[in-house]
Amino acid sequence: MRISVIGCGHLGAPHAAAMADLGHDVIGVELDPDMCRTLRSGHSPFYEKGLDALLATHVPSGRLRFTTDLAEAAAFADLHFIAVGTPLDADGQGYDMGQVIGAVRSLAPLLTRPCTVVGKSTVTVGTVARLERILAEQAVAGVDLVWNPEFLREGHAVEDTLYPDRIVAGLSSAEAQKAIEAVYAPILARGDAELIVTDPATAEVLKSAANSFLATKISFINAMAEVCALSGADVKAVAHGIGIDHRIGHAGMRPGIGYGGGCLPKDVRAFAHRMGEIGATGAATLLQAVEGVNHGRVDAAVTLVEEAFGGPLAGARIAFLGAAFKAGTSDIRNSPALALAGRLRAEGARPVVFDPEAVHSARRAHPEHAYADTLEEALAGADVTVIATEWPQFSEDAGLPATAARTVAARQLVDIRTVVDPLDWTVAGWTVRQLGRPVRRPQA
Repeated sequence: MRISVIGCGHLGAPHAAAMADLGHDVIGVELDPDMCRTLRSGHSPFYEKGLDALLATHVPSGRLRFTTDLAEAAAFADLHFIAVGTPLDADGQGYDMGQVIGAVRSLAPLLTRPCTVVGKSTVTVGTVARLERILAEQAVAGVDLVWNPEFLREGHAVEDTLYPDRIVAGLSSAEAQKAIEAVYAPILARGDAELIVTDPATAEVLKSAANSFLATKISFINAMAEVCALSGADVKAVAHGIGIDHRIGHAGMRPGIGYGGGCLPKDVRAFAHRMGEIGATGAATLLQAVEGVNHGRVDAAVTLVEEAFGGPLAGARIAFLGAAFKAGTSDIRNSPALALAGRLRAEGARPVVFDPEAVHSARRAHPEHAYADTLEEALAGADVTVIATEWPQFSEDAGLPATAARTVAARQLVDIRTVVDPLDWTVAGWTVRQLGRPVRRPQA
């Protein structure tokens, strides 16, 4: 098929590259000229595992190209994915739907033949009906709208696009269903992804409900970490025991400093706001509590760092390992790691931030922090070492505890992601603190 992807950020660029990898001819529309130029060169403007490899394969072949010209995409494609951003609006509550509405309004008059418009962006419940009216008024007859929400994990967006666990299509016509089945035919042919065909309103709610449940699960185990910290229990064992129940599962049950990124924080807040607007006060109250637990984990992490330093943090040099909101991406939006770095700095500490992929974006967005270009530079002379993002090189390198011990001023580790095996570190002489787990002290 001939496909366009309108908006080539963290959602659109991986989707465009994956569609090309499935055998479609793809044109990506990105209005930012610098981002478009980078994508045209066969490189990604941000880090996302596997994306550069797909761009390097399909851009030179001509199967995937990028433009700033929406009219070029309208003339080329038979199916148009809308993948623009939906940030929170000015009051920080509901979504700012300006980019989605603007994209469809700009595209509609350019559509001169029957085609399919497919929404990927996360939107306010009730948006699809508004977009259908725009297309009916401004596009030619035969233009169908489908809502096909994404369920991607940042850092795994390419993998999740090519190997999804489900494909949701909210649609209103047989022709639209044929188009969705055609574009995803290579995936559906494998038989390992369920196609859920429903109406547009259900697809809208399903996406917001799924993200809100994941956020609730993360906040729940973080609330249990607080209980464990107060009672002397071990939250990792609690999470394991809970997760054995197949109705609950282990995914998302690792305690830490909370969720971040460009999806869960805004999706939970916007969904809770909309639930309040339509009168679903119980759901709104629950999600507001989820937000409250999530935000409170930064306070708990500050307390652990103070305990590791032995008191007020004024003058403490902190080796701060991680800036991205999670491993596998360079995304620092709503990063709980950087929120913690800011709190530590406000307490008088001197965090030196290192991240294998997000240092450059963090420097641009948060120039107030000190940064290191290497792990060794970050560790040098540190009074406390904080693992703030779960990059494998921080948690899986068996030699790191001994190597780092020769560099730091004090062997005090605060693992706010609960990713290291404390034994590896305590044998190397470190004291290890993790949220919701007993303190592990040096041992022979």
